[in-house]
Amino acid sequence: MRVDVVTIFPGFFDVLEVSLLGRARERGLLEVHVHDLREFTSDRHRTVDDTPYGGGAGMVMKPEPWGLALDALAAQAPTPPTIVFPSPAGELFSQATAQEWSEREHLIIGCGRYEGIDERVFAYAATLGEVRLVSLGDYVLNGGEVAAMAMIEAVGRLVPGVVGNPASLVEESHSDGLLEYPSYTKPASWRGLDVPDVLLSGHHGRVAEWRHEQQLERTRTRRPDLLP
Repeated sequence: MRVDVVTIFPGFFDVLEVSLLGRARERGLLEVHVHDLREFTSDRHRTVDDTPYGGGAGMVMKPEPWGLALDALAAQAPTPPTIVFPSPAGELFSQATAQEWSEREHLIIGCGRYEGIDERVFAYAATLGEVRLVSLGDYVLNGGEVAAMAMIEAVGRLVPGVVGNPASLVEESHSDGLLEYPSYTKPASWRGLDVPDVLLSGHHGRVAEWRHEQQLERTRTRRPDLLP
């Protein structure tokens, strides 16, 4: 799987060299390439923004450098890529979205800044591949980089071979629409707090039933919106 990221802060993504994703890149399971949008400008100031038509506060990212960046990256894809723009005006990113994208060959993620990207960029991008505007939640960040990092992590760990034990992905929060059950390890008693007896029983059927009940209770208490 290949992921191309376009940003005006390429150093932000240096953290991808560490942990599971870093090892996945070393093993060739996941390609991540970060591109500086300013490399696609033509003026000596490497300008990527301008004042908005119609007035208003802030600046808007210019379409020209985005068009050149998308042309260059889409041309490298054997099939039309999925082009993602993190945006508070987009659809909500979910575990289902991460699973869907983990099966794609090529993702391009465009990180906006300022008051956003000229709307025509999205229309043009749709001529090159599938366009998805996606939000992490109902709040606003300074730019798309934090959201892009979260998406790359969520998607990348689902690529086959990235996580050592694939069974650990099956019972995570949101994998079945519910929150994950609580986990415990040794010692059985710690500072007056004990591990639930059922987990010490060795009875796998009872353990599975207890875990499912905990999933339902956690979801009902913390995220009732997930329940049908």
